[in-house]
Amino acid sequence: MGQAQQAPGARARSQTRKPRQPRPNPTPGAGRNLPAATAVGLAMLFAVLGGLLFLPLGFVAVTTTFAVFGVWEIFRALEANGTRLPIVPVMVGTVAMPFAAYFGGLESLLFAMLASSVAVLLWRSIESATGSARSIFAGVFTLAWVPFLISFAALPLHVAGGVTPVGLWPGGTVPEGAWQVAILLLLVVSNDTFGYIVGASLGKHPMAPKISPKKSWEGFAGSIAGAMLIGILACTFVLGKPWWVGVVLAVGMVASATAGDLAESMVKRELGIKDMSSILPGHGGVMDRLDSIVFASPVAYLLFVFVSGA
Repeated sequence: MGQAQQAPGARARSQTRKPRQPRPNPTPGAGRNLPAATAVGLAMLFAVLGGLLFLPLGFVAVTTTFAVFGVWEIFRALEANGTRLPIVPVMVGTVAMPFAAYFGGLESLLFAMLASSVAVLLWRSIESATGSARSIFAGVFTLAWVPFLISFAALPLHVAGGVTPVGLWPGGTVPEGAWQVAILLLLVVSNDTFGYIVGASLGKHPMAPKISPKKSWEGFAGSIAGAMLIGILACTFVLGKPWWVGVVLAVGMVASATAGDLAESMVKRELGIKDMSSILPGHGGVMDRLDSIVFASPVAYLLFVFVSGA
């Protein structure tokens, strides 16, 4: 006899059987692997704070490394969209600017930025004229966006009128400038943490739906409140400043960090990409972590200068 026919009842059950559902994704709604993101974030934070408080030149080296990777990500993203970045002079300027800020101060940083921009122009002038205007603009824009802005995090470590240390802090005493940078980083982390917690649970009103649909006004309010708490405690017990200095710093850091995040989201949407790269598990690319810090660093530097007498 041939192959037995399936019973009508069994055939009906097989036809109505639901397809096997896929296993739930452990990644949270934001599309990130939260355990990996936390581990990577803590590792970066400890590396940065360790250099900042014990070996300042190491902090500058780590900051420069992050900037180099961020510029490389921008180079790849622009090249994929038809814009050729003059990578050699841009990379030289990226390495030079943080060290210029650390050893020479603000004047040296401004000179390094100017020299790097001129180098981009001269480098591009010896190549073909096709797309030169776009290439030069992209090079100067990248220099200003990443290495120039992030170098403001090294400026408080510069010892004006003295010798900026190459090794450990002299006498083992951490100066106020290093604590200022530490508070800057702490407030940026607070902005991300409290904004994520409040936005994920209560966020209903998007700030910029066409640029970053998941960033809400409720999350922004949570960032302000959490950063104020951290800022008041840090400025009172670490810097010995009045409580209102912590409030001013918190508002400035949250506003600038949010602007940096939205600015990078706008660039990524223009380039048609979700993340700059996937080099950092749970975070995306290096620029996806630097976007807040590059905008917050010069704002923190200026605010600390203004409240230095408080």
